[in-house]
Amino acid sequence: MPKKKRVAITGTVGVPACYGGYETMVENMLDYTPEDVSYTVYCSRKAYRDRIPSYKGARLQYIPFRANGPQSLLYDGLSLIHAWFTCDTILALGNCGSYLLPLLRLFGRRKVLYHYDGFELKREKWNPLAKAVMQTLMRFSARFSDVHISDNDAITPMIRDFSGQEPVLIEYGGDGAFPVRDDARLASDYGLQAGTYCFNVCRIEPENNIHVMLEAFAGMPEQTLVLVGNWNKSEYGRNLRAQYSSCPNIRMMDPIYDPAGINLLRSNCQLYIHPHSVGGTNPSLVEAMFLGLPIVTFDVVYNRATTEGKALFFTDAASLREVVRNRTMDFPALAQQMKEIADRRYRWQLIAEKYAQLY
Repeated sequence: MPKKKRVAITGTVGVPACYGGYETMVENMLDYTPEDVSYTVYCSRKAYRDRIPSYKGARLQYIPFRANGPQSLLYDGLSLIHAWFTCDTILALGNCGSYLLPLLRLFGRRKVLYHYDGFELKREKWNPLAKAVMQTLMRFSARFSDVHISDNDAITPMIRDFSGQEPVLIEYGGDGAFPVRDDARLASDYGLQAGTYCFNVCRIEPENNIHVMLEAFAGMPEQTLVLVGNWNKSEYGRNLRAQYSSCPNIRMMDPIYDPAGINLLRSNCQLYIHPHSVGGTNPSLVEAMFLGLPIVTFDVVYNRATTEGKALFFTDAASLREVVRNRTMDFPALAQQMKEIADRRYRWQLIAEKYAQLY
């Protein structure tokens, strides 16, 4: 039997997925592990009480630091060192350990695949020092990685200019989302009826334009908005919740970690609003597309690329109100277009096969 390719995945909190997009990506990719590949996934010891040794056939290696914040430099660094001496190929989801690449190359060559995650530098939450550190780490990754991965065609030119190499386009899967039809639970648990509300789930951050959505619906009392997010995580979120909590048509819910619960809410909305203005291919957007929802999204090149320009678009509160109130729009036809694109481009099996070709 041929020897299996040993592939390390670094830069995530770990699996089973309990955090965000990268973790969900790894969770789904493991369902389509090729026969000739053996995965090792690096996990934060701080994030898991039950530290199982393996998951979906992948070996789990625990590192005693947090995967996010200042400790990420140590977390990713130790993950990279261990992976260098135990694996053949490294899929780096994030670049906090890239400062070690020049040193590690003294101990032999490993194939390093670097994922850019939609150019984090553009996010408002990072202060100048954090941005300077991130840019330095990105330069290490650009200089010492073998393959550069873009998850959205709109950022491919930026990655090409930054790295001096042609990146490989591998997008994101959306078929982890599943429709849930349960009118009784929707009414009893959330006091909602199918097809009577607009919906969004995301992190409550300025670049996600939560303030624009809230301003729009505060001036649209006849329309109901349901927003699920981490309101208490930042001053931005707490201030918005305090400012708009008195609006009877706006429901600001805390995070929902039950997949059936979150899919129940988004499966039954009349319109999915995707307000992100920064990133590549946003997971929540392709999941909503796969659910066959009519989508209105913030008008930036990333979202146009993801939806092939066929979604509805807004740029401010006034244009969002105009779209939501547009009674001539064929929302069922729009939903069908979104589903067709997702079926063709955003399936996890297809994504996993593209990564396997790179190994």
